[in-house]
Amino acid sequence: MENRIVKFIAALRSGGVRISLAESADAFLAVNNLGIQDRDAFRLSLRATLVKEAKDLGTFEELFPLFFDSGDAPPMMNLTEDMTPEEAQMLAEALRQFSGRLREMIERLLRGEELSKEELEALGQMVGLNQADNMRYREWMARRMQRALQFDEVRDAMKEIMELMAQMGMSKQRLEQMRQLIQANMQGMQEQMRDFAGRKIAENMAEQDPQEAMDGLMDRPFSALSDAEMHTMRQQVRKLAALLRSRIALRQKRAKSGQLDAKATIRTNLRHGGVPFEIKHRDRTVKPKIVVICDISTSMRYCSELMLALLYELQDQVSKTHAFAFIDHLEYITPDFQGNDANTAISQVLVRMPPGHYSTDLGYAFQNLLDSHFDTIDSRTTLIMVGDGRNNYNDPRLDIFKEMARRSRRTLWLNPESPMLWGSGDSDMLDYAPICDTILQVSTMAELTAAVDKMLVEK
Repeated sequence: MENRIVKFIAALRSGGVRISLAESADAFLAVNNLGIQDRDAFRLSLRATLVKEAKDLGTFEELFPLFFDSGDAPPMMNLTEDMTPEEAQMLAEALRQFSGRLREMIERLLRGEELSKEELEALGQMVGLNQADNMRYREWMARRMQRALQFDEVRDAMKEIMELMAQMGMSKQRLEQMRQLIQANMQGMQEQMRDFAGRKIAENMAEQDPQEAMDGLMDRPFSALSDAEMHTMRQQVRKLAALLRSRIALRQKRAKSGQLDAKATIRTNLRHGGVPFEIKHRDRTVKPKIVVICDISTSMRYCSELMLALLYELQDQVSKTHAFAFIDHLEYITPDFQGNDANTAISQVLVRMPPGHYSTDLGYAFQNLLDSHFDTIDSRTTLIMVGDGRNNYNDPRLDIFKEMARRSRRTLWLNPESPMLWGSGDSDMLDYAPICDTILQVSTMAELTAAVDKMLVEK
C-alpha cells in the first residue's frame, strides 16, 4: 500500500498538484492513524493532507479510484446459456455471413467474455497508450481501443443479425431481451477498456521524471498546452525568472568594463599616494524602461499571460514597466499587478477582457494608447509588442506604430507565428515588421524565456 500511495502522489504532482515532502509525510501519518479499512476515511485523509487548492480536487478525485479501487467492470452475461435449441440454430444461421475477427468479436460479446489482461496490454501497445502521460487522453485512448476491436462494425453486424432472426420467426420480446443484453455486454467491455486506459495513464504519470516532463513542456507550442500543463507552466515561472536573474548577473560579471571613471580611480588610489594601481570603470549596466503591449485574444492568451508573469517576476531587472493588454480595445493593466502576484493580476485582467475569437483590433488599441498613454513611451523605453499581428482586416494604424517606434529606444515584437504565415489572411505582420528593430518568434516557453533574456540586455 505504501508503494501505491507513493505512486499516487507522484501522479498527482505530474497532474499539476503541488505537494511538498512535508505534505507527503502528513499523508502517510494520517493513513497510519486512520487505517485503510474505511474507504471514505482513507480517501478523505489523503485529500486533506495532499490537496490545498480547490482547483486540484478534480485531479485528486479522478486519480484516486485508479490507484485504490478494484476497477471491476460491470459483469457480462452469456446470452447463449438460456437459448432454446431453435434459437441457437437461428443464431448460428445468422452468424454464417460473418467471418474472421468480426465474427470472433460478435461471438465473444454473445458469450459475455471479458478481455484478458494480456489482451488489454496488447491493445494499449497497439494504440500508443504506453506513451500517454496526461489524463485528458483517457477517453481518446479508450475510443481508439474500441476501434481496434471493430466496435462500430460489431454494432452494424448485430443489427443485421437481429433483422435476420426476426425474419426467421424469433419473437419481438426475445429479440429485445437479446438486444439489451448485447448492449450491456458492449458497455461492460467499453468500461473495461476505459478503466484500463485510465490506470495505464496514471501509472505513466507516476513514473514520469518531473524534469523530463518540464523539459518537454518548455518546447511544446502554447497552442498545444492543456489546462493542466498551463497550470504547471505558471508554477515554473518563478524558477525560470530566478534562472534568468542568475544568467544576467553572470553575464554582467563576465562582460568587459565600461568607460574609465577618473574620479573613482583617484579616490580609490589615495592610499597608494595617487599611483593608479586600481583602475575603476563606470558601470555601464542600464536597467531598461519597458512598455509592453500584449494581445490577450484566444490565440495569444497563453503566450501573453506567461510573458507578463515572467516580466513581473523580473522587476528588479527593470527600472519601470508599463503594461497594456488589448483585444478590441486597450487597457492599462499595471495597477492590477500592484499588491498582487502575477497570476492573480492576469486573472483580474481576463475577467474584464474575456478572450474571444475574431474580435482583435490592434489599430484601435494603438489609437487608445495615443489618446491616453502616449507619454509612457520616451527615448529610454524598450517597446515590446506581444501578438501575432492579426487584425481582423481592421486599419493597422501603421502611422501610430511608426511614431511609437520613433519615440522609443528600441522596438521588439514577440510573435508566436512562423514568418511563413505573415501576410496570410488578416495578418498585417509584413507591414509592422520593417518598423521594428527586432522580431523574435516565441511559440514555446523556451523561446519566450530566451526572448526575455535578450530584451533585458540594454544596448
